[in-house]
Amino acid sequence: MSSHENYYVPAQSKWPIIATIGMLTTVYGVGTWFNDLKADRAESNGPLIFFIGGLILAYMLFGWFGNVIKESREGLYSPQMDRSFRWGMSWFIFSEVMFFAAFFGVLFYVRTWAAPWLGGEGDKGVSNMLWPNFEYTWPLLNNPDPKLFPAPSGVISAWGLPLLNTILLVTSSFTVTFAHHALKKDNRKQLKIWLALTVLLGIAFLFFQVEEYIHAYNELGLTLGSGIYGATFFMLTGFHGAHVTLGALMLSIMLVRVWRGHFNADQHFAFEAASWYWHFVDVVWIGLFVFVYIL
Repeated sequence: MSSHENYYVPAQSKWPIIATIGMLTTVYGVGTWFNDLKADRAESNGPLIFFIGGLILAYMLFGWFGNVIKESREGLYSPQMDRSFRWGMSWFIFSEVMFFAAFFGVLFYVRTWAAPWLGGEGDKGVSNMLWPNFEYTWPLLNNPDPKLFPAPSGVISAWGLPLLNTILLVTSSFTVTFAHHALKKDNRKQLKIWLALTVLLGIAFLFFQVEEYIHAYNELGLTLGSGIYGATFFMLTGFHGAHVTLGALMLSIMLVRVWRGHFNADQHFAFEAASWYWHFVDVVWIGLFVFVYIL
């Protein structure tokens, strides 16, 4: 079956419907949660709805990918199907590139145009009449309206935890590459060691990012509500952290599959897809380290 060139058409599936319900529930929960925070409601059902949506999505992913793994192990996929998976993963990563490009674009727009205009600089410096006492500096430790958006007392130093996390993620790119080479050489022992080390490095990154967030909120007053600097900081680093979490989960599943004897030197696209994604989040972090923490 593995040599046929006919495109494999699976049976009708419930998973797309469940995925739609899960995404709708999750997004509705987030919207409810944020709106209740804005309205200063003491209690909100948003977190519960969001959690339920997350459980539905987890159930969908476990079941849907389980079906895909089963079909692949049964030899139902042709070379054409393999090419389809590769194109699908490529377009998915491209969509993620554009996702982060939008947030980096916001950061550059604020730093290059919007905030300097409010400080009296540039072609639209007349905007300074809105807050005539505002002087532009970056990072913004003096917001135009400090009563509405209290400015943080400081920013995260690039040469502390961010530098450590950069070392961890860059190192993890090497370890996942070593694991890939071990798989292509059919060296299962080295594959398990390097892949497990990659997962541990990802978990360590997330641990230190949580420590950084605690320091930012409790000691620096750097929050999502501390103006545009806090908003862009947490949107960029927070979404990246979510992607690292997803990547670490993907690699953990690959590790479980390796321990169960899945993959061989010639057929291991699932592992390749997870490693592609991991390299992507590493590259995004380097951009964050340079443009958010250093510059």
